Amino acid sequence: MARRTFFSFHYERDVWRSAVVRKSAALKTDIAPEFIDASLWEESKLKGDDALRKLIDDALYGTTVTAVLIGAETHKRRWVKYEISQSIARGNGLFGIYIHNIRDQYGNKDTKGTNPLDPQYATYDWVNDDGYNNLSKWVEAAYDQR
Repeated sequence: MARRTFFSFHYERDVWRSAVVRKSAALKTDIAPEFIDASLWEESKLKGDDALRKLIDDALYGTTVTAVLIGAETHKRRWVKYEISQSIARGNGLFGIYIHNIRDQYGNKDTKGTNPLDPQYATYDWVNDDGYNNLSKWVEAAYDQR
């Protein structure tokens, strides 16, 4: 059964690296990736905090797992914190993926960010832990732990 998985990340800074993970998820038969389209995000930002909350809540609806893509500044992001808290409130499985080792469009890696999740949640490194081949296992493990 496909697990509807929400991907939470720092949009402005990590969109390139997170696209690598999200596109990989779209190729898996047991993951139904959900994320907020950048154009919807920008439109909602103009409308204010209530619009952003609704956009996030709507995107989380029907998901059972949330993957937090951890970049250099993800832990500082207010809306990532909201996505995490709403995922916990919904009872979603939750885990983190460090994405700093994924090369950006210029071929650069980034600095490892601080994990915004409580220690009870598993974290993995996309490159070092072979995320392309293991993402489905990570999603399933988070689902089982919820």
